[in-house]
Parts: sequence; structure tokens; C-alpha cells
Amino acid sequence: MVPNSIFQLLKQILFLTLTGILAISIFFYIYLPISTNHSETLTVPDITGIHVDELDYYLSLRNLRYEISEDSGYSSKIPPLTVLKQFPMPYAQVKEFRKIYLTLNSMTPPVVKMPDLTNGSLKNALMILNNYDLKFGKTKYVADLAFNAVLIQKMNGEEIIPGTKIPKGSVIDLTIGDGYGNSNLESPYLIGLDADVAQVTITGSALKLGNIVFHNIDTAVLISVDDFEITDTLKIPVEVGQVVNQYPAPGEPMVIKESVNLWIYHPDSVNHDL
Repeated sequence: MVPNSIFQLLKQILFLTLTGILAISIFFYIYLPISTNHSETLTVPDITGIHVDELDYYLSLRNLRYEISEDSGYSSKIPPLTVLKQFPMPYAQVKEFRKIYLTLNSMTPPVVKMPDLTNGSLKNALMILNNYDLKFGKTKYVADLAFNAVLIQKMNGEEIIPGTKIPKGSVIDLTIGDGYGNSNLESPYLIGLDADVAQVTITGSALKLGNIVFHNIDTAVLISVDDFEITDTLKIPVEVGQVVNQYPAPGEPMVIKESVNLWIYHPDSVNHDL
């Protein structure tokens, strides 16, 4: 119909304009978001450790797809043929049916060279084992003055030489020093030593200095019994400031940190019973 006035023409133009704006709005703000799932995203789950046989079911429930890389890696911390790496990363936001790219843990562990853990601390050995993807097994403490120092490294009960090729994930046992040295000790021979030298000898033998008593007798008397039960008495003169007697006696069995008492000759001291 041909408009019969300017008013009717403007009225039709306004109607067509509003209709066009409405159609465009419906297309962009209603139809298009619905058809493209606009603003609807999924959270990528953490698939690490999921076995390859479970991936179809696990990801299909979450409306996601996946693709396994031809390359594989290895970690001793998860079983073989489980997911080692994934992209996108866990908890990323993606749209439905997004493909997740996966790397599986190899069935056969790669080989590494056994590091040298000896002559270092236990703490340092644990860090090296972790860097080499080796597992820490058991510890055995033995008598040694170096506390927590690695003395021997073993695998399957046998000492393993540094540089030996072994599979990643192998279990390594360590023999560690206890910091005390030999636990089966004997009382050192201190008779005739100056007092300060005797003290150093005691501490150097992993023993402790006990009581010090000044004594006015200048002769040490040592009594020994041989295998035939024959008693032998030995008298040893000492000078001022030297050890005239000790307890336990020289050669007696002792344990770590046990005390040794000393009697020191001094002519002006009050006599004490030995």
C-alpha cells in the first residue's frame, strides 16, 4: 500500500526499524548463545593416575574427549599405563566435548646410573634419590663417628657401585653412621698420663670424664690375672699431676658415653682411698 501521507511513511519506517532491532537482538542474545552453549563451560578434572582402560567411561560422563600422545614418560609414583600428564591442565575451564591431550606412564621404566650417595649426609642422599626417581628403602645404623653419614648404598641386599645402570623406581637401602663410633669399647690405659692428656684420651674414645680425685700416693698398682689364673702385680711410679689410678681399670669393657674416674697424684692433697 502506498502511503498517502508523510505521517504514514514515517510510521512504517519506524515499525520496520523496531522489527529489525528485535530480530537482531533475538538472534545474538537468545538463539546464538543457545546454539553455541555460550557462557557454559566445564571444569577439566584431574586425570593423573587414571588407567587407560577407564578413560572412555571417566571422560564421557563429563562430556569430554581425549587423545593419547604417542610419546610416553615415566614416574615411579604412579602405576604403568596411567595418565602422567594432561593438557589442558586440571581445573581449567573448557567447553563441552573439548579434547584433552594425554601422556601415559610407560610400562618399562627407563634406566639411570646409580649416583654416589656415600660420604654425604642422609638429607643430601634423599634429595639425590628423588631427583633420579629412585625410591628410599630401609636404613641401617652402624657404629661410626659421622652422624647420619651414608656409608654404604645397597639394592636388593647387595652393595651397588656408583655408575651402575638400574631402572628408575628401584629401591635403595642405606647404611648410616650413628655418630657414636664403636659401641664395644675398652677402658683406655691412662696410668702415668698428665691429667689434661688423659681427659682428651677419654673424650676421644667416645667416653665421658667422670670424677677427678687428687691423691697423695705416687705409685700406681696394677694387678692382672693371666689365662692360668696367675696373679701379677705391677707397680708404676708417677709424677705430680699424672694419673695414679683409674676406674674402670685399663682394658675393662665399657659402653659409649660411660664415665671414667681419675685419681691424680698431688703430694699436698688429703689421702683418699682408691
